[in-house]
Amino acid sequence: MGTTHQEPWNKGKIVGQKAPFKVKDIWALRVRLQMQGRARELALLNLGIDSKLRGCDLVGLRVRDVCHGDQVAARAIVMQHKTRRPVQFEITPATRQAVQAWIKHAGLKPEDYLFPSRIHGSPHLGTRQYARILERRVEELGLDPAEYGTHSMRRTKATLIYRRTKNLRAVQLVLGHSKLESTIRYLGIEVDDALEISEQTEI
Repeated sequence: MGTTHQEPWNKGKIVGQKAPFKVKDIWALRVRLQMQGRARELALLNLGIDSKLRGCDLVGLRVRDVCHGDQVAARAIVMQHKTRRPVQFEITPATRQAVQAWIKHAGLKPEDYLFPSRIHGSPHLGTRQYARILERRVEELGLDPAEYGTHSMRRTKATLIYRRTKNLRAVQLVLGHSKLESTIRYLGIEVDDALEISEQTEI
């Protein structure tokens, strides 16, 4: 009696890696948060997508990190906790508007954390709180919380940039990776895909 060969479910995937969000899911989240008047969550979501920062760096942002005077800047640069390397990111008009509205709503000053914690004794939103906020929203969209997390926010725009341009160097820069191999691993690029890029790169 012959046995049928089954492909492992995780072939070509990095186990435990969170999926990037689809554009339609991001828009569905934005509309939901706007309709509910959730200024903090809308600013957090939009900035999480634009900045491509790790959760610890996103929740640790201060108002002055993203503002020039009393206006939200079009670009910002922050030092990453994990690598101690600076990374620059864009802040799109919709995100600037959401962040500006949140700063005004919360009455935040330049030295304040952009996302102060509501828990006594904690200066800013924690990574676990951030993860819980996102998990709740993912469930509301009918998506599986096991497949999405805070790293989905970091990976969403990076994955889109790669799919549209195949420019690994650009993705490496926006993610603040020191090695291109890290970017390849992070995006979960298939080996064939990586070889195809390599073949097109003449030395």
